[in-house]
Amino acid sequence: MNARWYAGAALAMIVSATGTATAAPATDADRAMARQMLEEAIATPTAKGRGQVPALIEKYAARLRAAGFAAEDIQTVPVEIDGEKTAGLVVRYAGRNPRAKPIAFLGHMDVVDALKENWSTDPYVPTEKDGYIYGRGSTDNKAGVTALVASFIRLKKAGFMPERDLLLAFSGDEESGMMTTRALTKHPLVARAEYALNSDAGSGQIGADGKYRFNIQAAEKTYANFAIAAKNSGGHSSAPRADNAIYDLARALVKLEGLRFPVEFNEITRIMVADMAKEKGGELGQALTTLAADPTNAAARAVAEKYPHDANILWTTCVATMLQAGNAPNALPQNATANVNCRIFPGTNVEAVRSKIAETIGNDKIAVSLVGEGVASPVSPVNPALFARLQKAMDATYPGVTLKPSMSSGGTDGREFRSAGIPTYGAGALALGADDSRAHGTDERVPIAAYLKQLDYWDALLRDLGSAK
Repeated sequence: MNARWYAGAALAMIVSATGTATAAPATDADRAMARQMLEEAIATPTAKGRGQVPALIEKYAARLRAAGFAAEDIQTVPVEIDGEKTAGLVVRYAGRNPRAKPIAFLGHMDVVDALKENWSTDPYVPTEKDGYIYGRGSTDNKAGVTALVASFIRLKKAGFMPERDLLLAFSGDEESGMMTTRALTKHPLVARAEYALNSDAGSGQIGADGKYRFNIQAAEKTYANFAIAAKNSGGHSSAPRADNAIYDLARALVKLEGLRFPVEFNEITRIMVADMAKEKGGELGQALTTLAADPTNAAARAVAEKYPHDANILWTTCVATMLQAGNAPNALPQNATANVNCRIFPGTNVEAVRSKIAETIGNDKIAVSLVGEGVASPVSPVNPALFARLQKAMDATYPGVTLKPSMSSGGTDGREFRSAGIPTYGAGALALGADDSRAHGTDERVPIAAYLKQLDYWDALLRDLGSAK
């Protein structure tokens, strides 16, 4: 599994299966269209509460209709959430064989809202500076969804006819609940998909050594919040008592700080850990190698914990993120609540995590409850034939970059698709530098050249996948 995904006979088989479809490099007109579309998308504030997701859908739909897509193949999936009308989008690129299972291409149209006063530019006015376009959603995930729409348009205008249906399945509330995502998984076209490729999990990094690194996200941790709550009868602050809701909660959180979940592996993370150990070397590399052989090795775990951005794929994590306590400055607190955010290893039950938190706190007077819901998400299986095609498209875009499967600690629409039984993999070619990972933060930006280079990647991949019978 650590070798390149297609070597020798495997490559010959894949090339033979793809037929005669040949990728067409993007023209200046293609790039101008794609850039204009991205700027239109950024200028449409699709954050929760603004009601603008349907407006962005119509902008995409108008361009798709103009390119030749039938109106019935552009379908809005309306969803109302807390009184706000939002929607998902399904676009069918009709293939020759309607009985063949389609392939779905994912992304989300919504964004996390931004405060104008915190930015150096207006977050909803796309602004070019130093080779970047600044704007909310520029990387997360409007660069992804817009590049896909632009690629569908290019292929349609070129007269490309796929063997089977290719589907765009874009959500409208990935950042705030994924209700549109769930609706998409039940859509009659999307529910038939053999697998899905997620543009929101397809970006890569340019390392300090100048090398490009891309992965194929095949798994992600479950996202769950728990409320840790202490209650008390309260009283006047002039007469303090031994029992105090804030102190009770504080003691519970100190215990929670020491909670450690066991080291776990699946077929994806074993590949990741082996590669990481080789790449990192040193004490971390040795610790990872040791844990792969003996997950219970306490000394190796202690070393790995010194590198949280690397080691977080090894176990479930829980951390306190918010506090709310007290009723008045001059009153003993009646309530004290902390939010604890957990990123749960695939295959671990959400209720089991809640129970472990309660057991660790060890106080029946402290309530531990799930906030909202936590959706378990299985690991998508390693798919060598698909991975070979993804590698082929990457070779056409960034030669020499070897793709390998990965698991992310964040959450995407892929969680819901995997839970619905649709294997889902990260795919894309958006290369970001060390200072470009600004999603959800101030001055989010996308490198213009990297964004436009996606056009060649998606053209090559869509033609390849679409030509396979």
